[in-house]
Amino acid sequence: MKGIAFIAAAAIAATVTFAGTAPAAAQSGNLSFFVTSTGAGKGADLGGLEGADKHCQTLAAAVGAGAKTWRAYLSTQGAGAVNARDRIGKGPWVNAKGEVIAKSVEDLHGAANGITKATALTEKGTVVNGRGDTPNTHDVLTGTQPDGTAFAAGEDRTCGNWTKSGADGIATVGHSDRTGLDESAAAKSWNSSHNSRGGCSQDALKSTGGAGLFYCFAAN
Repeated sequence: MKGIAFIAAAAIAATVTFAGTAPAAAQSGNLSFFVTSTGAGKGADLGGLEGADKHCQTLAAAVGAGAKTWRAYLSTQGAGAVNARDRIGKGPWVNAKGEVIAKSVEDLHGAANGITKATALTEKGTVVNGRGDTPNTHDVLTGTQPDGTAFAAGEDRTCGNWTKSGADGIATVGHSDRTGLDESAAAKSWNSSHNSRGGCSQDALKSTGGAGLFYCFAAN
């Protein structure tokens, strides 16, 4: 009888374990939006758009979502300027917990999008530190205007189109937790809150609450 009881208990345990892992697998398959859990390690020098896209692809692959084509939500300036909103597909986009953060490009850039501290998760499903946390890393690189379009050529808002990591240059960032110093629209903006200070280095990004993180979207 003891042997039968042991076998039954083992079967139940296996069933519970399997049931516990199934949702994670399903979430990986549905994942189409995340904040990078780590930056590229060189401040705002991401290796340009190509390097940023590769970083998105690598992080997605590590959690079983590498079959999709991933794009960094970043704009560039100057000749051949690229709009972040034009890089990311049509939506809808789902985070690591299966929550829809936006149904379309228009929804994403509208007031009713679902990006909050609780939903702007990393590819691992973890919450990004926000205002009040230590360290605060809610500054997300975008280089874009609120509607997802590029800034005009002139003042650098993209750290040299994501190739600078020194004392010169500026990057426009958004707040992944939609929280800032006040209740202004800019402070609550997920994609266009303020500019970095002191250049494009890792330390410069840290000084305003960043870690060189950026948004990744599945474009297909």
